[in-house]
Parts: sequence; structure tokens; C-alpha cells
Amino acid sequence: MRRIVVRTLGGVILVALLVVGGLYAYAEHDVAIPSIATQARLDASPATIERGRYLVTSADCIACHTMPKGKPFAGGLALDSPVGQIYSTNITPDRKNGIGDYTLDDFDHALRHGIAKRGDTLYPAMPFPSYAHMTPDDIAAMYAYLMHDVEPVDSPNHDTKIRWPLSARWPLAIWRKLFGPAPAVPATDRERYADPRIARGAYLVQGPGHCGSCHTPRAVTMQEKALDDTSPLYLSGGMRVDGWVPVNLRGSADGLGSWSVDDIVASLKTGRNATHAVIGSAMSDVVFHSLQYLSDDDLGAIAVYLKSLPADPGGPTYVADPRTANELRNGINATRGAELYVDNCAACHATSGLGRTHALPAIAGNSSVLTKDPGSMIRLILAGSELPATAEAPSALGMPAFGWRLSDAETAELLSFVRNSWGNHAPAVSAAQVRRIRAALEAEDTPQQ
Repeated sequence: MRRIVVRTLGGVILVALLVVGGLYAYAEHDVAIPSIATQARLDASPATIERGRYLVTSADCIACHTMPKGKPFAGGLALDSPVGQIYSTNITPDRKNGIGDYTLDDFDHALRHGIAKRGDTLYPAMPFPSYAHMTPDDIAAMYAYLMHDVEPVDSPNHDTKIRWPLSARWPLAIWRKLFGPAPAVPATDRERYADPRIARGAYLVQGPGHCGSCHTPRAVTMQEKALDDTSPLYLSGGMRVDGWVPVNLRGSADGLGSWSVDDIVASLKTGRNATHAVIGSAMSDVVFHSLQYLSDDDLGAIAVYLKSLPADPGGPTYVADPRTANELRNGINATRGAELYVDNCAACHATSGLGRTHALPAIAGNSSVLTKDPGSMIRLILAGSELPATAEAPSALGMPAFGWRLSDAETAELLSFVRNSWGNHAPAVSAAQVRRIRAALEAEDTPQQ
């Protein structure tokens, strides 16, 4: 019997080694990527460099590749991932620590295919599945800008804080080959769109804007469930980023269904619009570093593209209903949630739930209020938030924190009330959900040893 067990165990180990070896060989073997130099003209003219600057801004490269108070594009920003901390790399033209010795092909391999110069697969914190939608000419323009108009910075790159075996790179190559772009993947197919303006918006959203990286749900293996609008899952809301829930960007009640094109443009450019929303959390950096600098034509193209996306079926709903406003206006606070709203929220957001135009967002029909996952709203009530200050809207308005005065149960009752009043219909919030997020906030505030 012992011999049988040993032989069986030996066979299992042999099969396991063969599988691992096969996967390793699969990871190590890369199909040749066509040279971008045959598809794009490399030049360093002022016009090309300026277009590259605009594209790098559109792609928001500076937000990840610059430390707080650090030099632009010198890397070193810690990015939290499910497996540990990853540090952004130096992408200045420094030859020792940056990309100064990268050829255009090297740059393209990293940006659109997720392969570093030495052959390692990049962590998908780098949104190369989205950048794969970009045209060779645009990649070449970005390369020209980074090489010729960015200051070289001799700043060493940091090792990741990921424990072995998760730190091994070759499994990433398997992930890339299973879920990443094919070696000869084409740019966004603009011919699929009858309206050239929508086609331009699709390119900006799917490519340099990499909006799906946050706003599309991910599978258990962490790949985006859709990379373009051929799937109804695309931009239907994502997993939490730094504790905040990226909202649905489709035409649903918990998305952009009630927003106009002008509302979307105003939010992207100034971080707020007249009625529906203000932008905070991680999206503030996107507005501050990137979106406010896009042309009005491109912002409009993004807006009309997003408005072209149909609603995803099911989910929260909103149909305006005056009963809540009438009751609160007449002093009828029938529930504890209503009492908490009048005591804590009505002074700014009004008993009508319609807020204050151009300053404080409406709660009635607010897509963030209606999200299936109430995590952002819980976090907002407990910790508050602040608007980004932009060139056209320099006032950094904010929402104060209420976690110090509201218990977990009270926060849950308040949010359940606002998510089911004025015509809002979304799942109630539990004290347990609030408790988990409060604990996460306290952990964030605890100094690391």
C-alpha cells in the first residue's frame, strides 16, 4: 500500500511539474509583435511633441507616475493592489532609471502590450489592455513628447512589496496572454460608429482615457469583463478603488441616464455640474491632472459617446415622487432616517432633495446615491470628501465628515432613507456594511509600523 501511495504521489508531483513547466514555457514564448516603426512615422517636430503632450495628458500618465511633491513622471508612487504594493516606474528620458534607452518599439511593447524592455510582463495596474486601442501614430507622438520635452530625472525605481510566490513574474505572462490584447490588436474600430463624433469619443474613452479600467466590473482573475461597448458590461460600474465605488457610466438610473451632454462635459471639466453630481475621491485626480485640459470638442465627444451607451437591465431605479419633499416640508419625519436627514443634510441638500444649483448636488435621482454597492456613500458620510479645484471652478468645496456624530446604525438608517425617497429605489444599507467601512477607514488612519 505504501508503494502505491508513493507511486501515486510521485505521479501527481510529476504531472504538477509538467503542468507548471508547460505553463512556464507558455509564458516565456511570446508571439512576435509587429514593429510599430513600420506603422508610424517617428519625428520630433514641435507639432508632434505637442500632440504627444496632449495624449499623455489625456492618458493621465502623470497621476500614477509622479509621487506627491515629486518631479513629473519620475515614478515612485505606491499603488495598492490585492496582492501588495506596486510602485510606478520612472518614465522620464533618464537613460539609467527611466526610458531614455527605449526604442519606439520598446515603448510600444510596454504601453500597448504590457511587456517591459527586459521582457517581463507589467502588472496590470498599468492599463495596457486599454492603451492597446490606441493608434501607432498616437503612440509615436507620446514617445516623442516623453523623450524630447520631459526633464530626465535620475530617480531609481522601487521594488514591489509583494511576497513570493505572488511576486513571480512569469504567471503574469500567462495572465497577459489569456486576458490581454493580441499582439496585432487593432486600434478602436471607428467604422463601427455612424457618427464621427461618437467614434472620437469611443477612441478617447476606450483608449487613452482607459475609463474601463475602473468603471467596468472585473472577474475573479482580475481582468476587465469587457474592453469595449460590444458587451453590455462595459462601463457598468467597477470594483472599489481606494475604498470608493466607480459608478456606472451607462444610461441607467445609477449611471448617466438623467444626465445631459452638458452635465457630463461640465463634470469632466470642472469636477461638478449644475444639478446631478460633484466629483470627489480618486476621480478628483483624473479631473485635476487630465480631463480639465482636454479640448471642448473632445470633452463633448466623450459625453455623446457615453450618452450613446444603453442602460444595463435591472438595478436601482428613479421616478420623481414629490411625497418625501411634501412630508419633510410639513415637518413630517415618519422614520428615524427622515429625522437624521433633516438634522444633518437638509440645510445643504434641501428637504426637496434637489440640493443647490452649481454648488450642492441633488440627492433625488443622484446616480452615486443609487449605486448597487453603497460603499462610496457610506465612506462619504463617515469621512467626507473634497472637490478638485480646477481652472474654471477654483473653489474646492467639500462635504464634511459625519462619522464622529453618527453611529453605524444611524448612518445605515440615513442612507437607507435617502436611497428610497423622492423616487429613489435602491437596496437598503445595513449597520454591518457601515461597520466594515468604518474599520477600513480607521485602518487607513493608523500609522504603518
